[in-house]
Amino acid sequence: MTEEKLTSQPLLEHIIEFRDRALKSILSVLIIFTALFSYSNELYLYVSEPIRTFIPESSGMIATEIASPFLTPFKLTLVISLFAAMPYVLFQIWAFLAPGLYQREKKVAIPLFVSSVVLFYTGVAFAYYVVFPLVFMFFANTVPEGITIMPDMRSYLNFALKLFFAFGLSFEIPIGVVILSWMGVVDPNNLAEKRPFVLVGCFFFGMLLTPPDVISQVLLALPMWLLFELGLLFGRLVYREDH
Repeated sequence: MTEEKLTSQPLLEHIIEFRDRALKSILSVLIIFTALFSYSNELYLYVSEPIRTFIPESSGMIATEIASPFLTPFKLTLVISLFAAMPYVLFQIWAFLAPGLYQREKKVAIPLFVSSVVLFYTGVAFAYYVVFPLVFMFFANTVPEGITIMPDMRSYLNFALKLFFAFGLSFEIPIGVVILSWMGVVDPNNLAEKRPFVLVGCFFFGMLLTPPDVISQVLLALPMWLLFELGLLFGRLVYREDH
């Protein structure tokens, strides 16, 4: 059995390649941003739809800072451009790392890259289509008598982006479990025995990453736990006891 050889490059070539791929990634974000910029206001209206549903038509959202009507949609469009370019950015990362991987490592790494993108987008979609309507309905139903909901557009965007990243990253849990199992850092069977501690940890992080309401905390904690179980399932498939 012949030992598989890895291609090697001088350090300077690695640096040049990294620079070129980083520039390509940045350029892809800028191209998407340029194409979407003229639709910035429409994008903001779409993202803010879950909360505007529960705002009286006579009030609406407000801007407490002079530049907010321009800067807030601008910021949102930039973030959306980054989200949209993520598959290409991850491809550039993969192309940079691939020469340093063995063939068996590539067979595992490729599905992990693809799955990480899909899971991140799924987490963001889950936050927008499931969590947001329930959270804002809860907030709207708890408003004291005589108080009118008039959220600031910048504050709402910060709130939304925080939840997008929280759910997007939390949906990467299976990837983390699979990688650690594949590297032999953890044994999935031993990790399964610590399930009660993991469940408590999911609710703890749900409390830290979401607003102070039970609904959003539970809606983050439960998927985190279910994704942990999914990670254990696939982790057992790639775990090797010869580490």
